[in-house]
Amino acid sequence: MSVQDRTDFLAAPHVAILAVTRENRGPLAVPVWYDYRDGEVLVWTRDSSRKAQLVRAAGRFSLAVQHAEPPYGYVTVEGPVTWQPNPPHATLLRIVSRYLPPEAAAAFVEANQTPDAVLLSMRPESWISGSPAS
Repeated sequence: MSVQDRTDFLAAPHVAILAVTRENRGPLAVPVWYDYRDGEVLVWTRDSSRKAQLVRAAGRFSLAVQHAEPPYGYVTVEGPVTWQPNPPHATLLRIVSRYLPPEAAAAFVEANQTPDAVLLSMRPESWISGSPAS
């Protein structure tokens, strides 16, 4: 994929797999909703989650997104993480609105915005992508 194609692909609302290393085991890989814009991947989670604990320990994570129907394609990005505690409601709504209709997105954010909410922010340092044409 070209740089623009992979950026556009990552910006589309795909369910992603977040992967992070674990000591003495294979990596943890879990599905997540995310947002990508202005060169930054955002993932909303709880600071107390296993995923967040592992990302904190590793200091970085990978994110893989794919198009599950023909023409198949994928983008994987990896980079260091920064933490944003107490994420703004508008940012959480922006992430969830990529996946749910407006009323359902608002209800989801209201039900799930907890005191230990955190945004994992990553500016990709490396990219891998593929498509049928590549």
